[in-house]
Amino acid sequence: MKFHQRWAGMAVVISALFAASTGPAWADYTITDLGTLGGTYSAAIGINNNGQVVGAAYTIGNVSFGAFLYSNGTMTPLGTLGGTNSDAIGINNNGQIVGEAQTRHDAAFHAFLYSNGTMTDLGTLGGTNSGATGINNNGQVVGAADIAGNATGHAFLYSNGAMTDLGTFGGTGSGANSINSNGQVVGYATTAGDAASHAFLYSGGTMIDLGTFGGTYSDASGINNNGQVVGAAYTAGNAAGHAFLYSGGTMTDLGTFGGTYSSAAGINNNGQVVGYADIAGNAAGHAFLYSGGSLLDLNNLLSPGSGWTLENANGINDLGQIVGVGMINGQRHAFLMTPTTVPLPAAAWLFGSGLFGLIGIARRKAA
Repeated sequence: MKFHQRWAGMAVVISALFAASTGPAWADYTITDLGTLGGTYSAAIGINNNGQVVGAAYTIGNVSFGAFLYSNGTMTPLGTLGGTNSDAIGINNNGQIVGEAQTRHDAAFHAFLYSNGTMTDLGTLGGTNSGATGINNNGQVVGAADIAGNATGHAFLYSNGAMTDLGTFGGTGSGANSINSNGQVVGYATTAGDAASHAFLYSGGTMIDLGTFGGTYSDASGINNNGQVVGAAYTAGNAAGHAFLYSGGTMTDLGTFGGTYSSAAGINNNGQVVGYADIAGNAAGHAFLYSGGSLLDLNNLLSPGSGWTLENANGINDLGQIVGVGMINGQRHAFLMTPTTVPLPAAAWLFGSGLFGLIGIARRKAA
């Protein structure tokens, strides 16, 4: 199981669902190039409600890649567990970060929890490698870890200092991708005989099969505190793979931009979803926002002449800020998009948190 390849191939993306009845549509966005750690590539994977961003970036000479925290305009490397490479995938509202990092002599990749300036090795399920992919505001961590014998990896929940194996649907492998503040976990798990791999929702000690669009594969990548789930699933005959939103027991196909594949990566507590979708001819994928029943190309929401081609959108917070990867000046860099109009649900959340004044600040900056 190559956990360390997750950040570089974050082709799993999700659409942002925004109902018109909840407030004004986005007017436009500002975009920030988060830069690199000296190399030519970076990817932003996660963002919290404070606007702090995590991901991975190449160092000088592209000889290694390192986990980073982007906060207050500065990209800070987080280090490793004694080895060469690391990447950060999730961050909660308390600033705790999870991901994976190589151990001493690059012997393995292990899941880590970075808190108060210290990177802690979370271990494995008895095997060699592990990787953490999500953390909630209670400090519970999810991911995947090799079991004894390294036969395969299993989804895990790390809580109160212990790593628990969440099991499978009767097959040999599984992985967890996200956890909400209610302790509900989503990911994928193989069925008996490894004949298929299905998205799951783990809640109350039970792993629930979310199904597919008729094919043999699906994967759930994100969940919000309302229990809405996003991910990707194959259609009948595995002819295509489409992003989905699972809500109220129903899996909704979010479509593509005329191509074959799309995937959803994250969802916020307002039901907004982000991801990527192939364009007509499957020439390339574009980052998307799913809003009001329409799949919107994020490239069309930027000011003309921005210079960006946005390829993957990987995370969205409750303010509607979006992070991902795009092309700028011939290089792939991490980006942060900030809406110049805050939707009603987010504004209400801000007011309830005593942070309503941030709306005025954002509007003054955009003016």
